[in-house]
Amino acid sequence: MNERRVIPLRPQSPQGDAPSPLKSPPPLALYIHFPWCVKKCPYCDFNSHTAQHDGIPEGAYIDALIADLEAALPAIWGRRVLSVFIGGGTPSLLSEAGLDRLLAAVRMRVPLDPMAEITLEANPGTVEAGRFAAYRASGVNRLSLGIQSFDDRYLHALGRIHSGAEARRAAELALTHFERVNFDLMYALPEQSTAHLAADLATAVGFGPQHLSCYHLTLEPNTPFHHSPPPLPDPDTAADMQEQVEATLAEAGYRHYETSAFARKHMQCRHNLNYWTFGDYLGIGAGAHSKLSSHAGIVRQMRHKHPGAYLAAHHGGDFIQDQHAVGIDDLPFEFMMNAMRLIDGVPADLFEARTGLPLAHIEAALIALRDRGLVEADRQQLRPTAAGQRFLNDLLQQFLS
Repeated sequence: MNERRVIPLRPQSPQGDAPSPLKSPPPLALYIHFPWCVKKCPYCDFNSHTAQHDGIPEGAYIDALIADLEAALPAIWGRRVLSVFIGGGTPSLLSEAGLDRLLAAVRMRVPLDPMAEITLEANPGTVEAGRFAAYRASGVNRLSLGIQSFDDRYLHALGRIHSGAEARRAAELALTHFERVNFDLMYALPEQSTAHLAADLATAVGFGPQHLSCYHLTLEPNTPFHHSPPPLPDPDTAADMQEQVEATLAEAGYRHYETSAFARKHMQCRHNLNYWTFGDYLGIGAGAHSKLSSHAGIVRQMRHKHPGAYLAAHHGGDFIQDQHAVGIDDLPFEFMMNAMRLIDGVPADLFEARTGLPLAHIEAALIALRDRGLVEADRQQLRPTAAGQRFLNDLLQQFLS
């Protein structure tokens, strides 16, 4: 007899029934967005804005962040924060005193886990790198360094304001001051060859960071690169480069644990793992997103996106631009959109723990995907196959309402 069931099932919940209340709240992380950069890169579609000639209103923005956090406290009351991630933009433009004030305010208002991972994104420019020691003294214990490439020709093509020499110096300083360092690298760059990619990877591995994030350059809508595309490697070469990244880093001792992430043993990014396992996060700052669970269900929020609107909201007292509940029809897609980015997938029982829905709710989709060779599913684990990793969008289509 051909057994098609991938898991032991409870009775199927009728479509439209409300999920059961969660037995316990998911882990909670805090994201803090700093929206300013010295210069907007032509490939970037993040919520980042070029600093004006009169400078960044650092004091007023930190005041707003603190007020935003205080206003959100009732939604997370009593819950321990396991990680903090300060992203952007370029958060390393914050002054030493400004970052110290911000992190002190966080500690005073939320129960921060004693072993919390506190990450700051930084650019390799000389000004930012000069602040690394002070950032470490303020409590940052993980630095994510936006190197992208060590080669001046590609840094210029990407519109980056640092040089290869500055990237090397910043890498040295980061690894001196922080025990956990990530390098952001990009590949399939304008006119990049596999030989030049090999040189970038060799340089990165030579420094020995604990973590590497390697991103395929994509032409995002509403960016200068999308409007005027640069000469990129053809799709076959880009695919070869992806395999080159994976093979090189595996040989160097980095484990590929998420679509774009590679880490030494026990050095995965805890904050991002919380996203991929459908944990909760509170986002404060311009355009920051939140996902918060309660007995009433899961709510998503977005703060006012433009820095000016966000600062104005401080005076009005309402930082939230958009808020909506996640409907039952959307829960499977949202969960799997995150979980299937993990190379090893997630425990099978995590689906019910995070959504309140029995795993039987997605049995038909899992069977269809297993038959197509895109997932492996059993009583213990849900994971993408190698083909599922390559064709993740096709996999996720199965969970759309």
